[in-house]
Amino acid sequence: MKRYVDELTDAVKAQLALAYGVKDLLGFGLRARLREGYTFTDFRADAMAGLVVGIVALPLSMALATAVDVPPQHGLYTAIIAGIIVALLGGTRAQVTGPTAAFVVILMPIVHEHGIGGLLVAGFLAGVILVLMGMARFGRFMSFVPHPVTTGFTAGIALVIGLLQLKDALGVTPVGRPEGVVEYVHAMWDARRAVNGWDVGICAVTLGMLVGLPRIVKRVPAPLMALTAAAVMALLLDHLVTEFHVATIGSKFQVEIDGETIRGIPPLPPMPVWPWELGGANGTEFTLDFALVRELMPAAFAIAMLGAIESLMAAVIADGMSGTKHDPNSELIALGVANMIVPFFGGIAATGALARTATNIRAGARSPISVIVHSLFILASTIALAPLVAYLPMAALAALLLIVAKNMSEARHFVRLIRIAPRSDVIVLLTCFTLTVLFDMVIAVSVGVMLAALLFMKRMSVLTTVTLDTGLAERIEMPPGVRLYEIAGPMFFGAANVALGTLETIGSEAKVVILDMRHVPVIDATGLVALEGIVDRLKRSQRKTILCGLQPSVAESFDKAGIKRVPGRLAFAPDVDTAISMAIVHEARAVLATPPTGTSTLNSSGH
Repeated sequence: MKRYVDELTDAVKAQLALAYGVKDLLGFGLRARLREGYTFTDFRADAMAGLVVGIVALPLSMALATAVDVPPQHGLYTAIIAGIIVALLGGTRAQVTGPTAAFVVILMPIVHEHGIGGLLVAGFLAGVILVLMGMARFGRFMSFVPHPVTTGFTAGIALVIGLLQLKDALGVTPVGRPEGVVEYVHAMWDARRAVNGWDVGICAVTLGMLVGLPRIVKRVPAPLMALTAAAVMALLLDHLVTEFHVATIGSKFQVEIDGETIRGIPPLPPMPVWPWELGGANGTEFTLDFALVRELMPAAFAIAMLGAIESLMAAVIADGMSGTKHDPNSELIALGVANMIVPFFGGIAATGALARTATNIRAGARSPISVIVHSLFILASTIALAPLVAYLPMAALAALLLIVAKNMSEARHFVRLIRIAPRSDVIVLLTCFTLTVLFDMVIAVSVGVMLAALLFMKRMSVLTTVTLDTGLAERIEMPPGVRLYEIAGPMFFGAANVALGTLETIGSEAKVVILDMRHVPVIDATGLVALEGIVDRLKRSQRKTILCGLQPSVAESFDKAGIKRVPGRLAFAPDVDTAISMAIVHEARAVLATPPTGTSTLNSSGH
């Protein structure tokens, strides 16, 4: 088995890594586990875990697809293809990849505007962005996204998902296609008299089972039992009660194969397909051109950013649960490859799923093989259970998604952050939440990333300081005209101008200014420009600057920028003691060069 997996992963890696230097990244999770040794006992544990998580993922994959207003089989195809690809190429050992609730808010507007064809193309573009992010080693940078940003996104997405389930939970169809949440809520209010009590009943019973069953039955996942019971209940009531009617997967979704209309999902594995052949919005023809790609790019960027954040957050939590270590860049590349391939099998955008990953680990998963087993289980179920899926009520799926939204919201944590977090964090949190709910995820992600950068710069700028070092000056006798300043912290665009602003107040009595830069680990172009401005100002006022204690990376930046020694105006010293000695010598020479007070210089005639 090990040799087969190695050959398969190496074949894919060779094609992807050519000339890009990413060969060693791909398959980090699987290679690391197999390197430790893989026995039949490990495989048996992985197989059992894969079956458990497959049972959980099967109804979720269908529910998340229907939440986006696409047929449920597209969610199943995503779990099958993306699950296998990321397991083989990814950087984690137990992460389960598939459709997730976080994407619902982004994907639904794409479906309404561009149809399934546009949805799959957007997913492919997001995959390209993810691969580029991984190749650029951006994996570590995703951890810099502040907690208020991700919490605002998550809470906003959870609220929107919960609201979107009202139409299926209540059995109503809003007039038209509301573009935003406000319009959607207004349309639902207008349709309040059309509420179907049978749908409400099915939803309520399913909710009760989803909440109560886990407390009674531990071995079988609650979603499987609850949805099966809901389907059986709907089927019996349909035969026993004349006026009974609820929307089911079979009544809402149909597919035509060889001239035969099949209700629900087709009993077929994911087949190769050109995404643009699946049609545009409302059954119109889908035309792929550059203008459309440009229109889809903002949504693709939002998919990529949200997918990267969610997947890497899930990977970090999985590491904490299993005591392992993931490679974020390998995970990003694998996720990108999966999103590039999945659309050609009818799958929607995928990312790491935290709840399914946690279930996988708790079930005893030991390697990515468990995720492959999970995908194979879903594949077998898609073929074998397709006729039965048609009887599943939409209200039951809505109940499942309401539970997902509740768990995703972390409402208590959201409220607690508002109570205890600094004011700037609360503003960022509420901004991301509000934009997600009232507008769309494209705007929310764009603004969220910008706010994350601004918040990061604000906090980093506080860490960089310029202070007058009086302690050292008291221990070493220095002339009155020498001032010693210590610069501590990174000199980058978020901090340089603020920190060096302190040097603008240097008085005219200072004839030599020593800048101790021992604690400056890095300097960027903005820091160089700001520092050059200070040195030039001191030059013009006939004062000397001594830079001391430069770290190698900072010294290299100075060399590239052409900042070199200028006799009498700019000097470099290896340490503070040497710099002070140089300053004393400079001041002594200045005193010797100054004519004594009360003397005059004779002119050429001797008078």
